[in-house]
Amino acid sequence: MAFTIIASCVNCWACLPLCPNQAIQAAQPHFGIKAERCTECAGDFAAAQCASICPIEGAIIDGLGKALNPPGSLTGVPPERWALTQAEVAAR
Repeated sequence: MAFTIIASCVNCWACLPLCPNQAIQAAQPHFGIKAERCTECAGDFAAAQCASICPIEGAIIDGLGKALNPPGSLTGVPPERWALTQAEVAAR
């Protein structure tokens, strides 16, 4: 299986130099991953290097569609709490 970068990618270039297999390609409107080159860093690293540096939660998914850095993983704020906070602010 290979990872996929989805449309929430902002092309920040953080992941590109970290990929041990040069599987990440600069593309428009967002970066992509060449499936035939992606090994999910197996054998090279304990964790996927692209996901470990990606500043956008949920931008990189595995073959089953599961986010490697799901919402809340970088900020520590669960999506439910964030939605509640946004609603409280909007109500003011």
